Amino acid sequence: QRRRALSALVGFFQALIFVLALGTVIQNLDNPWNILGYAGGFAAGILAGMAMEERLAVRFIHLRIVSSDHGPQIAAALRAAGYGVTEFFGHGKEGRVSMVTCSARSTDLQRAEKIAAETDAQCFITVEDIRQMQRGYWRGE
Repeated sequence: QRRRALSALVGFFQALIFVLALGTVIQNLDNPWNILGYAGGFAAGILAGMAMEERLAVRFIHLRIVSSDHGPQIAAALRAAGYGVTEFFGHGKEGRVSMVTCSARSTDLQRAEKIAAETDAQCFITVEDIRQMQRGYWRGE
């Protein structure tokens, strides 16, 4: 609830700055510095918005880790760190493989990737954004 109010407040000021800046540019189209300043400010606003979203948004990701030799060890290490993990066994190009899946908060991505890579430096990792979820086990809960 608090984040929604903060988002609305940031959006209000973003729109206010946009209207004032664009009005100045339109009134002074003969000045290229106004146009360049507006374009630069727009780009800076996009970067600032992306940085704020990374810090404020609670997003979840799904990791898929494939390992030829160390799947059970990766799963054990992730479980020891508090993550919910599911293991699958299959057959890849080079023979038998383990696939470890783990869902986590996006802020935990680097930590989970580091745990997997420390256990098997050759593991293959993919990451997907989770759009919707229900139930499950989450680290720290």
